[in-house]
Amino acid sequence: MKYVVMIFRNLDRTWTEEDQRGVVRLTRLKRDLAESGELVSSEGLLPPEEGRIVQIRAGAQVVTDGPFGEAKEQLAGYFLVDAVDDDRAQAIAALVSAAAGDRVELRGTLISAGMPDELG
Repeated sequence: MKYVVMIFRNLDRTWTEEDQRGVVRLTRLKRDLAESGELVSSEGLLPPEEGRIVQIRAGAQVVTDGPFGEAKEQLAGYFLVDAVDDDRAQAIAALVSAAAGDRVELRGTLISAGMPDELG
């Protein structure tokens, strides 16, 4: 089953040498998961102020620049993994959390949970 491990980062925190070491740990974990065949993809994300909201309103595209919301934590990156079961997915999420030094959220994907990938 496929799972997304979402990494969150507190925006009030400044970048430190420990954060740099975290990137090295995440890169090693990414390599290990690729070697085991469990990694589907993984990326870090640019900060919220680099993002945009894209919506259709009254038939027209509306684009709003970031930052968004008042949340102190924002999505900083993700790992998409293909784990044999929920226990393994939780173990991978724990590894990501330890490597990143931040909170992560684990969610299964709809298609892996049995939702059809095409609407009929």
